[in-house]
Amino acid sequence: MRVSVAGAGLGGLALAQGLRGAGIEVGVYERDPAITARFQGYRLVLNPVGFDAVRACLPSRWHALLDAIVGDAYGERLVLDPRLNTIGALGPGKTGTVVDRHVLRHLLLTGLTVRTGAALAGYGVLADGKVEARFAHGDPVASDLLVGADGVGSAVRAALSPRTVPTDTGVRFVIGRTALTERFAGLSKAFGSKVAGDGVSLLLGAMRFRTPPKEAAEELAPDVTLPDVRDYVRWAMILPPDGSLGASTPQEAALSRMDGWHPELRELVEQSDPDNSTLLSIRVVEPRERWAPGPVTLLGDAIHATSPTGGNGANTALRDADLLRRNLIEAAEGRRSLLDAVGDYERQMFEYGAEAVRHSLEALPAYVPNRS
Repeated sequence: MRVSVAGAGLGGLALAQGLRGAGIEVGVYERDPAITARFQGYRLVLNPVGFDAVRACLPSRWHALLDAIVGDAYGERLVLDPRLNTIGALGPGKTGTVVDRHVLRHLLLTGLTVRTGAALAGYGVLADGKVEARFAHGDPVASDLLVGADGVGSAVRAALSPRTVPTDTGVRFVIGRTALTERFAGLSKAFGSKVAGDGVSLLLGAMRFRTPPKEAAEELAPDVTLPDVRDYVRWAMILPPDGSLGASTPQEAALSRMDGWHPELRELVEQSDPDNSTLLSIRVVEPRERWAPGPVTLLGDAIHATSPTGGNGANTALRDADLLRRNLIEAAEGRRSLLDAVGDYERQMFEYGAEAVRHSLEALPAYVPNRS
């Protein structure tokens, strides 16, 4: 069996690692010109399902490394005013495991063959039932299964299920990261909480590694090279619906809305890394109508993109990867047909994927500020 994965995000890479570990031939095709073409390193909270899924996809020899490079989710989940006074509560605190996306992605890339600059131009089903993926540059690739793990703007989805399209919620947010130094120790109450300002909301999350990733890899898994990343604070300012930056940089856009705020909050934004700050929109993809069974399927944001306020986007993509991995191993071992394995994956994924999108949209209003 050979599997082609379009997209080198967390879900696609986890699937590829899991298949590689089972002896199944797999190739990953990424449209970006290089793996590091875009910075993709923000803090994520994995629930037990998501963490167990990524762990199951990784070789057991890397499990100790995975455990060393994560942190513990914590936070009081309060509602604070811009001077850090408590004015409400968001509800029960979330438990889980905190990971850095950039570090986890490097771990998942280890040992995989990834063809970059491979923008999918289309695909066709061959006479023998295999699928041939065609790219804007380079030779086509034939495989038994093509998995579209290529994100909310999925080219695979556009061909497989053209009526399944992203919905723009109208919500925009600025995101950045700042080194977690002693200077910001006093902000601990704000980690996991919402700072409610005039027409904006600021969300802070601390990424504290149990062991610095580079050091952990050198000690626990010399075949893995991880980036030298230290503890940091991920901050995200949610703007009013249809908000924009204008001509400002992300930091300037945030700071322009923080007049009179606590000086440590302003300083946190001022000291953030400008190369790792950006404006993002919140778009969702809801899985609705099923496509005809065949040698093409979808995974992660390509079929169920969620609002980040639900905290379940990466978790659901990793759940996809583990489920599809297990089903494909059964097919490779002759215990079921490939179409049955993929069909069973899709039936389950559609159900929990749709629920994940609904949950994330229900959680969104608690974080979106009123238009000022």
